[in-house]
Amino acid sequence: MKLFGTDGVRGEAGSFLSVSVAMKVAMAAGIYLKSSAVTNKILVGKDTRRSGYMIENAIVSGLTAVGYDVVEVGPMPTPAIAYITENMRCDAGIMISASHNSYEDNGIKFFNGHGDKFSSEIEKEIENIYFNEALLNKSQVTGKAIGKAKRIDDVIGRYIVQLKNSFPVHMTLQGIRIVLDTANGAAYKVGPTVLEELGAEVIVLHDTPNGFNINEDCGALYTKDLCNSVIKYRADLGIALDGDADRLVVVDEKGEVVDGDQLLGALGVHLYEENKLKGGGIVATVMSNQGLDDYMSAHGLKLFRSDVGDKHVLQIMKKQGINFGGEQSGHIIISDYAKTGDGLVAALQVLALLIAKKKPASELLRPFPLYPQKLVNLHVKNKKPLSEIASLDEKLTALEDEGIRHLIRYSGTENKLRVLLECKEREIMNEKMDEIVDFFTKALNG
Repeated sequence: MKLFGTDGVRGEAGSFLSVSVAMKVAMAAGIYLKSSAVTNKILVGKDTRRSGYMIENAIVSGLTAVGYDVVEVGPMPTPAIAYITENMRCDAGIMISASHNSYEDNGIKFFNGHGDKFSSEIEKEIENIYFNEALLNKSQVTGKAIGKAKRIDDVIGRYIVQLKNSFPVHMTLQGIRIVLDTANGAAYKVGPTVLEELGAEVIVLHDTPNGFNINEDCGALYTKDLCNSVIKYRADLGIALDGDADRLVVVDEKGEVVDGDQLLGALGVHLYEENKLKGGGIVATVMSNQGLDDYMSAHGLKLFRSDVGDKHVLQIMKKQGINFGGEQSGHIIISDYAKTGDGLVAALQVLALLIAKKKPASELLRPFPLYPQKLVNLHVKNKKPLSEIASLDEKLTALEDEGIRHLIRYSGTENKLRVLLECKEREIMNEKMDEIVDFFTKALNG
């Protein structure tokens, strides 16, 4: 069994992600971290899923069993856990969340003492320990060596200060009306608080979590309510977060969703014009639109592409000395203020752009045309290696010969094949998408 996917360990709570799995993963992580422990503390946070209680207790049991002390902070956004882990000088941080997935799923994300997500190499080390029963048994401690756990309820204030520090000190949100959808998730308290303290008038949607309604027809993946509410309340901007608030989707004053690549382009160039962009470019993923490449080039900037996943975006950012990057899905990293995708930090930068330019979102946040692009998520019975699918190479070569860019990969967390096609002619793209989806349906579900 493979534990780690695109973003930590994720699956159905109580099934794939059972109590025993969560405890063993925590033990394995604790064993790995012990060799370089500094403070012997690990921070644990979660989103608002009911299963978070179960998994949190299992993780605490696993960590204390191998001698680690645990600091529990309750429901907090993923980027808050990354920040507070470093701020409180913990050896590592753990976030219990399945991000944008529905309540049935849950997950475990790891951060090192500097607030960075574990690398794939470290995840592999932990996975090896997880399957080493002899080492797990030998590493359990007794007596005074057993770790302790305590809950801290006031860390939200630290994160609020960090968020407000990311917003230009000479600006205020006074006179700006915002509709905020917190997805019944981890930012249901901190999101409205920050925007209101900065002076905005905030209409809040979906901020009453009950353990089962996280991401349910709301948040970053379901923006219908937000779009309608922006029009209803004549708001200047709509902001949608996902369940753990590491993702941002923006709706303009006309009630229309802003494309994620256009948002990246608008923010990247604005940072460049403000002399705040480092490294001469930005980082996006292989999923991003060719139009973003063209827009960056027009401003003398480079676009670097990473694999899918914000931890891969951050790796390229560090390698190239760049402080801004993200995914078209809404994970936006501004490394001067956050170590991972942070929906609220990104939202504040969007608002700063609107204030600086004194123009509406519909005009500022669509600065370039997009190439027609289509993404299909195909449910599959099994994830047969792409290299073993007969005739696939010929199919892909034929697409390339017609000038169609393609990206085909399996989801790291679900039984889905993601098929992305992009080209200048929409009709050709749609025709070829139908053909390739039919091909994969027969190859993987036939």
